Amino acid sequence: MKKVFVNGAFDVLHSGHLDLLDFASILGGRLLVAIDTDRRIEYNKGKGRPFNNLSTRKYIMSMLKPVNSVAVFDTDEELLSIIRNYKPDVMVKGSDWKGKKVIGEEYCKEVVFYERTNGQSTTNTIEDFINRRQLL
Repeated sequence: MKKVFVNGAFDVLHSGHLDLLDFASILGGRLLVAIDTDRRIEYNKGKGRPFNNLSTRKYIMSMLKPVNSVAVFDTDEELLSIIRNYKPDVMVKGSDWKGKKVIGEEYCKEVVFYERTNGQSTTNTIEDFINRRQLL
C-alpha cells in the first residue's frame, strides 16, 4: 500500500483543494495531510488569516473521505520531521511548486505536481467574497 503525503494551510476549503486531495488519494492507499498552525498561516499569509482556526480546519480535513490522517506543523523543521517519520512513497504538491525547493522531498520516493484544472485558489475565493460583499 503506497503512502501519500500532502501539506498546506487548507484555510478556506474550496473545490480545488478537494480535487487535489482526491487526486492524491488515487495515487496510493493511505493519505496523510499536514496542515499549518494558525500562527504559521498568519506569518505567511498576513494579518486576518487564517479565517478558520486550526481545530476547525483539522476537524474538516479529518472528515474528508480521501484523508486517512491529519498532522499539524508550526515550523519547517516540524514539517520535515513529519515527512521523515511518515516516509511517503509519493508527495503531492501544487504545480506552483515546480522548480522550487520542496521541504522533505529527499524523504519521498516521488514528488508529483498537481495541475489545477478549475482555477480555484484560496486567494481567488477570498477576493471573490470581498468583491461580492462590496456590491451589497
